[in-house]
Amino acid sequence: MPHIFEPEVVSAILRHMNGDHADDNILIARAFATASDLPITDAVMTDLDGDGGVWQITRAGVAEELRVPWPSGPIDERPAVRREVVAIYDTACEKLGIQPRPHA
Repeated sequence: MPHIFEPEVVSAILRHMNGDHADDNILIARAFATASDLPITDAVMTDLDGDGGVWQITRAGVAEELRVPWPSGPIDERPAVRREVVAIYDTACEKLGIQPRPHA
């Protein structure tokens, strides 16, 4: 059973990802979603737990769920979420041949 973060923690992380990192959400979706001839036009992080993050992605007006496991394995502390999302972002950049921006 994956660790379940407090609702206010999940809400804050989703607000940050969807407000400050909307382009990163699409990049992550492009890198991890099942291959398709249809381009991904939208991606919104909708949930997360100790096992990974969840995005709703849209292709040709059709929504689907994308679950990406945390690269380092299961987590149970809030600070680990940032580390794992950054690792997902870096892996997405590598998969797509994009230079990742520096992390502060």
